[in-house]
Amino acid sequence: MSWLITLMGCSVATMIGIGVWLELKPRQLPEPRWLKAGVLGNFVVFGLALAGTLLLGVQEVLAAEPAAAGVAGAAAEISLGKGLALIGIGLPTAVAAIGAGIALGPVGSAALAVIAEKPEMFGRTLIYMGLAEGVAIYGLVMSILMLGKL
Repeated sequence: MSWLITLMGCSVATMIGIGVWLELKPRQLPEPRWLKAGVLGNFVVFGLALAGTLLLGVQEVLAAEPAAAGVAGAAAEISLGKGLALIGIGLPTAVAAIGAGIALGPVGSAALAVIAEKPEMFGRTLIYMGLAEGVAIYGLVMSILMLGKL
């Protein structure tokens, strides 16, 4: 189990390092083919390691003995599997918030351009902004529903 977590950590650290390197030296880009293959390889390794960690975590939760109801402190203990389940419950909110942020960028800039030319279009631009932000709300609702099942 720990080797999967280490593999995920190395994948994330590599992706962060590539991002920092590209931010600091944008003119010294490698060949696009190499860059795309490296980022895609990191995504694949991270996805496979995440899937393996979640699968092994589910097996650990199913194999764990139920805690005694009368023992104090047993309810406060969180196993590795339950912790991974909580991370999995938070993922829809995180991914939906990232998607909403990506959607709000172009919508917001276009809304500002329209409002600068025609101030009477302010109401319509708010509707478009609300539609883009609704994606994050749907992710939050999914996380709350899954948390109720835990």
